[in-house]
Amino acid sequence: MYKEQTAAIKLNYPIIFRVSGLTGLLLTILSFLTFPRFTNEMVLDEEVQIVIEQIDIPQTEQFDRPPPPARPSVPVESESEDVADDVTLDEFNLDDFDAWDAPPPPPEGPKVRFIPYDDPPVPLTPIRPKYPEIAQEAGIEGTVVVQVFVDDKGRVKDTVILKGIPNTGLDEAASEAIRDVRFRPARQRERAVGVWISIPVNFRLKS
Repeated sequence: MYKEQTAAIKLNYPIIFRVSGLTGLLLTILSFLTFPRFTNEMVLDEEVQIVIEQIDIPQTEQFDRPPPPARPSVPVESESEDVADDVTLDEFNLDDFDAWDAPPPPPEGPKVRFIPYDDPPVPLTPIRPKYPEIAQEAGIEGTVVVQVFVDDKGRVKDTVILKGIPNTGLDEAASEAIRDVRFRPARQRERAVGVWISIPVNFRLKS
């Protein structure tokens, strides 16, 4: 009996396997149709939109400023009541006014052009002026400053009295004494140049 049942089961095994598979498949399909699906719903936040409102600004009008009012004339009180209102400058007599003298022109000094030098000119012999007799008799003493131009050969070409004692003959005596002297010319970078120099000449009476 047992062997017959075992043989029957082995014989019907393929049929039982197929029936079991179909039954499981049907149950699975029924379960999907019977119960609702569970789905994840995603909720998106509403997007906030910013609206920019454009406002047209009207252009400001430019107004020209009116010119300032003219300053009112201030009346000036006259000292004399006899002056007429229509008097002009042509009716005044200017002949009684004395003409002013023009100021005298400034004294013209020597126009000296400065020439730079390294070594000044040096007189080769002493400067010995002749004392004028008129100055000796009057007992006049003093110092005469002479501006002298010595050329590049050592010769005196021009003399100008810077500080003198006029009307005594001392100025002329100092200029003549300087003109008679020969100089060693001034030098600029080992080269002889003509320059202006000032030379004081002293006049002293022997006691």
